[in-house]
Amino acid sequence: MAGHSKWANIQHRKNAQDAKRGKLFTKLIREITVAARAGGADPASNPRLRLATDKALAANMTRDTIDRAAKRGAGAMEGDAYEEVRYEGYGPGGAAILVDCMTDNRNRTVADVRHAFTKTGGNLGTDGSVAYLFEKRGVIEYPAGTDDEKVMEAALEGGAEDVQVDEDGAIEVLTGPEDFEPVLAALREHGLEPENAEVTMRAGTLAPLDEDTAQSVLKLLNMLDDLDDVQNVYTNADFPESVTGA
Repeated sequence: MAGHSKWANIQHRKNAQDAKRGKLFTKLIREITVAARAGGADPASNPRLRLATDKALAANMTRDTIDRAAKRGAGAMEGDAYEEVRYEGYGPGGAAILVDCMTDNRNRTVADVRHAFTKTGGNLGTDGSVAYLFEKRGVIEYPAGTDDEKVMEAALEGGAEDVQVDEDGAIEVLTGPEDFEPVLAALREHGLEPENAEVTMRAGTLAPLDEDTAQSVLKLLNMLDDLDDVQNVYTNADFPESVTGA
C-alpha cells in the first residue's frame, strides 16, 4: 500500500496561491452556499455542507460568516444564485484539465475559461472529452512524521481503499466518495487529525511533461486559478521536479 504520490505539489501550490490572493474565503463561501442549496442548511444532515464548514473553520472563517452563507444557500436570506458548471480541455502536451466553477453568469465564465486555454496553447473541449480520465476520490493527508502503521490500521478499519506513503514520509488515505466521512471519523477517533481532507478528482494515469511544456501548463493552471468563478482545477499533468521544486 506504499508508493510515491505525485499529486501533492499541485495541491500545495494551489492552496498557497488561494491564500496569497485572499480568494480562499470567496471560494469557501460559494461552496457553503451551493452545498446548503443542494442539501439544506443543517451540516448534521448534509455531508457536503459539513465538509465545506470544516474547511472554512480550518481557514479561520467565523461561524457567523459560515452560517450566513448556509442560510443564503438554503433560501433564508437573499444573495447571488450560483450554479455549478464544469469545463474540460487539454493543455499543452496533451495534459487533461478539469475546471469546476461556480457562477452567476455562464457566458462570462466560459469566455474567461476559453481565453485561458487559448492564450496558453491549450484547447477547451466538449463535455466528456477528458472527464473519463478522472474519478471522484476522498483524500485524507497526513504530514511526514505521522505514525503510518497507526494511520493504516485506522483507515482500513474505517473502510479506506488504500493508504500511500510518499518518499518523504507524507501519507495519503484514499477512499471512495461515499466512504470518505466514515473513514475520516475512524481516523479522528484514533486521534489522527489530518493536515488536509477533501473529496476531489484524481486521474487514473498521469501525463509526463518535459520542462518547457510543464511551464506552459503551469501558466494555464495559474490563469485558471486566477479567475473569480473557478473553484477547483484538476489535471493529470506529471510535472518534473525541476519545475515544481519538489
